[in-house]
Amino acid sequence: MKLVTWNVNSIRARTERVLPWLEANKPDVICMQELKVEEDKFPFLEFRALGYHIEIAAQKTYNGVAIASRTPITDVRRGLDDGVEDPQARLISGVVDGVRIMSVYVPNGQAVGTDKFEYKMQWMDRFVRDLEAHYDRAQPMAICGDFNVAPEAKDVHDPTAWEGETLFHIDARKALDRIRAWGLVDLFRLHHWEAGYYSWWDYQMLGFPKNRGLRIDHIFATEPFARRCDACWIDREARKGQKPSDHAPVIATFT
Repeated sequence: MKLVTWNVNSIRARTERVLPWLEANKPDVICMQELKVEEDKFPFLEFRALGYHIEIAAQKTYNGVAIASRTPITDVRRGLDDGVEDPQARLISGVVDGVRIMSVYVPNGQAVGTDKFEYKMQWMDRFVRDLEAHYDRAQPMAICGDFNVAPEAKDVHDPTAWEGETLFHIDARKALDRIRAWGLVDLFRLHHWEAGYYSWWDYQMLGFPKNRGLRIDHIFATEPFARRCDACWIDREARKGQKPSDHAPVIATFT
């Protein structure tokens, strides 16, 4: 299996970037985040023309997640199953070839000390409880997405400058640690321990040309599935060119 996660930052604005990338790279499964589109405006026909089955959880203007797979997606679940009324479309999962695949878009948090940052912390805690209540770490599973958290200093171009910001705040990192402690392996770090690898770069201030980025997009897997992972990398080339997403795809392959 070739599995991809990619925050496309508006599927309608990025269709002409995403579809050629899919044709060239031919992933078996792609998880997408930040669709920013209602379901009736998603380009289903274009994805199906490339041979993909697709399931989405969407809302107008903001958020939105999707899973596209070359084989059928079964047992599809949308949102956190905890009884909390939450209109934000941030999670979808389904089973592909015996593996539970989840596409996640963790709240950004905007700024520390705001209601949006508190929502981020609450959402991540709810996510841990959802994993504990409904999933089995002993089964093959991959949780893919934009977590809006860089786990370690080596995942940030300037840790000192970012330590008080929502994407690298200590509380956000601790919340991510709790998610991983449920029983998840960071597949990128399974294969790369060096600093300087990022998946997101700000559009402003020459963030990408200067490689002033953060690694906030992740593929986490349970131990049974992680043992099958033979490679994981970030496609930095996909961030180049005209009208790119501010995120690059993260790719993992499995035997």
